Amino acid sequence: MASHRPMKLPAILTLTINPALDMAAEAEAVRPVHKIRTFGEHCDPGGGGINVARVVRELGGDTLALFAAGGASGQLIEDMLSDMGIPYRSVPIAGVTRVSFTVRDRSSGLEYRFVPQGPELSAADGEKILAALSEFDANWIVASGSLPPGVAPDFYARVANIAAMRGARFVLDTSGPALKAALRHGVDLLKPSLGEFESIVGREVRDPQSQAREARELIRSGAARMIALTLGRDGAMLVTSDDVVRLPAIEVVEKSAVGAGDSFLAGLVLGLARGQSHKSALQLAIATAAAAVSSPGTAHVRRPFVETLLARSRA
Repeated sequence: MASHRPMKLPAILTLTINPALDMAAEAEAVRPVHKIRTFGEHCDPGGGGINVARVVRELGGDTLALFAAGGASGQLIEDMLSDMGIPYRSVPIAGVTRVSFTVRDRSSGLEYRFVPQGPELSAADGEKILAALSEFDANWIVASGSLPPGVAPDFYARVANIAAMRGARFVLDTSGPALKAALRHGVDLLKPSLGEFESIVGREVRDPQSQAREARELIRSGAARMIALTLGRDGAMLVTSDDVVRLPAIEVVEKSAVGAGDSFLAGLVLGLARGQSHKSALQLAIATAAAAVSSPGTAHVRRPFVETLLARSRA
């Protein structure tokens, strides 16, 4: 297992079982059959938890990124995190870490994202990752991203159990069977998008009152203790058993949506970890997400800009 910068126990540990080397570029126009010339290329270490760790670190938080890595692309992610000064621990796997590619079409303003499913992990790979996780004590454990092929849907439920045994608060951001399998297994904070939220409740929930009601019902059922529902341009809401906070998005010029949800989660968890109120933590989350979409590439957040946006939202 590779590591970087031995450190004290992290306040926020992130887990990324299916990281990606994120490549992004722009093109004048994306057309079928034609050779598409790109420019303005960016390359970032990505995957949900890695993005969260990068943003937490940028905002001054104490974090460590734990992730699976394999092949030359996995090594490059390790090298890039080292260059960025992001503390990490990698778990070697036999497969090659995936490479994703995003192209922004200047003529239409649309963004095209190509995301491989990732390398197939063996049962032994999964057990190594869980064993590595069990070595750490942290205040918060954030599991974010998809599960690669070969990993059972209950993987995040097992992570939740480890978090409980280690005395950590468990945060989950995933989708599909992995999301549903983890509910009611000790999730302290669940961060679904609207589509993911509707997949849980089994129907469309488009008005704010219904969203809050359904979120509270999920909390009462034991699915999670808090739910942060992200609503894109409509902002976000944070729901607990006795509190609902809904805030609008901050208007910015959007350059890339890649990593915006991870940036939101980083701001929210950091705010909660610092003991901020639900409203203040949600304000930080929304400002951090706005900073992310304002820059090309994956989760490119700069602390001074987040502080500027935060001041604007509170004015």
